[in-house]
Amino acid sequence: MNLGGTVHLNRMGVCVVFVCFLIIALYMIRDVEDTEVKKLPTVNIRQVLIAAIELAQKGGDEVVKARKRADMVVLSKGKTKEGANNPVTEADYNSHCVMYFGLKKAFPSLKIISEEELLEGKCGQLSSPELTMQPQPELGLDSLVDEELAVRDLTVWIDPLDATQEFTEKLLEYVTTMVCVAYKGRPLIGVIHRPFGQSLQTSWAWLRHGMSPDLISYKNSGSETAVIVSRSHSGPIVDVVHRALGPDTPIIKAGGAGYKVMQVVSGNASAYIHMTNIKKWDLCAGDAILSAAGGTMTTITSEEIAYAATSGALNTGGVLATLHDHLTYAAHLQKALEKDLNL
Repeated sequence: MNLGGTVHLNRMGVCVVFVCFLIIALYMIRDVEDTEVKKLPTVNIRQVLIAAIELAQKGGDEVVKARKRADMVVLSKGKTKEGANNPVTEADYNSHCVMYFGLKKAFPSLKIISEEELLEGKCGQLSSPELTMQPQPELGLDSLVDEELAVRDLTVWIDPLDATQEFTEKLLEYVTTMVCVAYKGRPLIGVIHRPFGQSLQTSWAWLRHGMSPDLISYKNSGSETAVIVSRSHSGPIVDVVHRALGPDTPIIKAGGAGYKVMQVVSGNASAYIHMTNIKKWDLCAGDAILSAAGGTMTTITSEEIAYAATSGALNTGGVLATLHDHLTYAAHLQKALEKDLNL
């Protein structure tokens, strides 16, 4: 018996054993991850959309009621960086009470960010709106199917009254109420409701799932070459647009980010350009609708706008929103601004 012999290991056998152990380990890790994902709280995103539409409409009702009152109070949050007044009215607060608390009570686990901040106790009965939670067939909602998404990946942005300055001036065609649902920082659902006009209109889009009939009808419409900009926060935008796109480029001045995006979607303007700071509750719903329609919204320097709750509410990079030729517009703008932006 040779007790002092050498044990020879088969390299191929060792490799096979190692690979087997690796596969088992990976399987166990994946199984643990799948179990953890299954335990994550989820929400029915179709139901969130239905509620968002209903609450945007109810918020709009409060905006209309406030406008009809002769003693409507207009306050000021102060001045913007550009020196423009930043008004707030009871219509903003009443719509916030309905939209924010209505959605929060229907979906308590959701992270919801609203332009306004008002304690529920100051809202009275407005904080408990009655929701039917029934899809509105005329808005094309009846064909949608349920889908569950992890709550931790969702952020809801609410603008209870977009274009408050124009609202105080009775330029009511610019006024909207808006809700957006962002998934992992990107806009997934957008709702824009226009409470004034001869016929009330609610536009919605759920990326890769569906959109309201009016948005479908816009797909076959042409596109004007005009650029739409803010009438109250324009900054040096007119000069920049003419330098970038030519001195004969038509410019439309309008109020409300939601209104301006819808003008691009409907083909009444080819681009929406904004150069000063703007809040994400002004942009998210329009971004979702524009994306669903095949368009693009970025900063002036073509960077994506992040809508996760952790990203902050202020967008400092400006806005470029187009339905077509986004890269061409971006290139012209960057060339015109290369000295200002240090590109």
